[in-house]
Amino acid sequence: MLSRRFSMPEVQARTGDLKFNPFWALYIREMKRFLKVIFQTVFTPLINASLYLLIFGLSLGKSIHLANGLSYLAFLIPGLVMMSVLNNAFQNSSSSIVSGKFAGDLEDLKVVPLSSNQIIWALSIAGLCRGLFVGLITFLVGEIFYFIVENNLLTIANPLVLLFFLIAGGLIFAQLGITVAFWAKSFDQVSAVGSFILVPLIYLGGVFFSLNGLHPFWQNISKFNPVLYLINGVRYGLLGRCDVDINLAFVVCLATLILFFILAMRALKYGNFTRW
Repeated sequence: MLSRRFSMPEVQARTGDLKFNPFWALYIREMKRFLKVIFQTVFTPLINASLYLLIFGLSLGKSIHLANGLSYLAFLIPGLVMMSVLNNAFQNSSSSIVSGKFAGDLEDLKVVPLSSNQIIWALSIAGLCRGLFVGLITFLVGEIFYFIVENNLLTIANPLVLLFFLIAGGLIFAQLGITVAFWAKSFDQVSAVGSFILVPLIYLGGVFFSLNGLHPFWQNISKFNPVLYLINGVRYGLLGRCDVDINLAFVVCLATLILFFILAMRALKYGNFTRW
């Protein structure tokens, strides 16, 4: 599969290596796959982000007052950025595997000179790149809305913290997509996981609301949602404040990353490679 889609000169030109590198070939294939639908990759999140910011940030946001005096629009932007990263990282890795099953070429991964680690990381990094790309677009749209309303740009308070949570969150959801896609026995199962599990976790992870505004009972329930810590980590990196202990968010993020890497490895080893 890889040798058919990527000639030796092409891989050498892209990697700068004199020797064929199958890891980079798989990564390049995944990048080219989502870049072929660049219109969908760029304009869909552009429209979605604009609608979220217009409806929630501008229209409803005027009547929402946060306890710390932060504008609701500024509060909303980090959540939308992280939501874009997580959704697209999951969709990229899961759709790659599912389409490979349907086309019947996923079994080629069993014969290419790649270890399980290399396959997982090539798919994960490609999913992360798509997530970060769409997240950047969402952030730029948010900056435009923020400048229109506040006549100022939203500055990044902690760039390294922001980068850490964006990268970790993208890798976690890319590896979750790998796990789900390998175990799924139909397109409907992959779609069901996204619609009935991931979307509620993201929406209830603090994208649109502050944890401090909830009843104490629901605050305690929300703290079991790992997405809450990912979103609040990005909010801390961008705004310098969040609803959870940032040190706890680091620990939860790393633990979740390790867990989903193990699950992705097991799915690659025991999952289904053949067409349904």
